[in-house]
Amino acid sequence: MGEFVRLEVDGGVGTIRLDRPKMNALDAQVQRELIDVASEADSRADVAAVVFYGGERVFAAGADVKEMADMTFEVMDEHSHLLQDFTKALAGIGKPTVAAITGFALGGGLEVALTADVRFAADDAKLGQPEILLGIIPGAGGTQRLARLVGSAKAKELIYTGRFVGADEALDIGLVDQVHPAADVYGKAVEWARQFVNGPALALRAAKVAIDGALDGGADGDLDGGLELERREFAGLFRSHDQKAGMQSFVENGPGKAVFEGR
Repeated sequence: MGEFVRLEVDGGVGTIRLDRPKMNALDAQVQRELIDVASEADSRADVAAVVFYGGERVFAAGADVKEMADMTFEVMDEHSHLLQDFTKALAGIGKPTVAAITGFALGGGLEVALTADVRFAADDAKLGQPEILLGIIPGAGGTQRLARLVGSAKAKELIYTGRFVGADEALDIGLVDQVHPAADVYGKAVEWARQFVNGPALALRAAKVAIDGALDGGADGDLDGGLELERREFAGLFRSHDQKAGMQSFVENGPGKAVFEGR
């Protein structure tokens, strides 16, 4: 458990909790702690799904500008690998993930939310990639993940202008998947995550690998490559106990009654 990032586990749902006053600015320490916590969440057998959460007031206002302001090109050229690594670690959690967005999710904060499988936003949340206003561009995956999510034209418009998007517009453009009252958004995210507790963990991981892996080659993906990845993940599950249990239960008792063990 880090100073500013911790993994809280309750009933099979893990919450990766950002807690760096006042606005959860993502400095290098927070980024490294996110890598460690993402690895822990991925490996723990008692975590079926994961919520990303910054607290009741703010998700994350972005990278720590004060830390970066005086960096030279040579220093940033090295540091930029960490920017990519911590978001890759979050995206690489092989379990269902959901971002519970309250307050602001800006710059690096939005890039954290973009690594989740789905995003739930408070009705008063503000989202955006305002890096252009600092004379830079998103560097922790925003240009890539945002374009894959909302399309290249909308991603360019948001990144070029740096404007903030309200929850309703974010829902309309597909940037978030659900909008809830601010007091409810975290509970709704946990409720969504809880449906995967005692679920087919190996199949869920395989589905995530197949979907995300196919997109690595571009916003539209390569169909033939994606189909081959799907085929391998599909066939590989026939080595698992869960596949045998799931199909036997279906034959004997009908759908939806299998008991999975994650092996």
